[in-house]
Amino acid sequence: MAGEPRAAVLGRRDVVARILRDRGDTLVVTGLGSTTWDAAAAGDHPGNFYLWGGMGGAAMTGLGLARAQPGRRVLVITGDGEMLMGLGSLATIAVAAPANLAICVIDNQHYGETGMQETHTGHGADLAGMAAAAGIGASATVWSADELEAAVPLLHAAPGPVFAAVKVTTDPVPMVLPERDGAAIRVRFRDALLGAAAADG
Repeated sequence: MAGEPRAAVLGRRDVVARILRDRGDTLVVTGLGSTTWDAAAAGDHPGNFYLWGGMGGAAMTGLGLARAQPGRRVLVITGDGEMLMGLGSLATIAVAAPANLAICVIDNQHYGETGMQETHTGHGADLAGMAAAAGIGASATVWSADELEAAVPLLHAAPGPVFAAVKVTTDPVPMVLPERDGAAIRVRFRDALLGAAAADG
């Protein structure tokens, strides 16, 4: 008989801040809504590519970036609702097997942008299990601070692809909005990535 469901104890804002504290020159792609605000709250950075929209596309954007920049670590930070819309990307990422890509899903088991309806992860859907079944061997679910500490170096340095679903509470946090102009985000990110070559191109 299955035991009682585990309750999340980690705060999303603290989790993202902890992960990004050790980012170095990692390129970060954020998914729709809350993960974008969390990354901005941790400190705006020219190496952050805020998607804002395009729900379901964060992991594939990260894959494209990882393949285009094989010498740079790429970290996708997105939510469970966004990841659920792009589950097919896990199989594509597993087959492509980019050694420099990590995906971190901040999983509060709710659709935070549309009214806090429960997502499938709140009813037993296992994102890390799906990633592992797709062929991403380095896949885990993180529940505790100790597990998070163990996962952070894997997200930043372990041979990829790496996948972690971090269970977080639904406790509200202040909205922190970064740049919202998509063209400006693209130009800033490109300049940070390519430097003078981007301006000349």
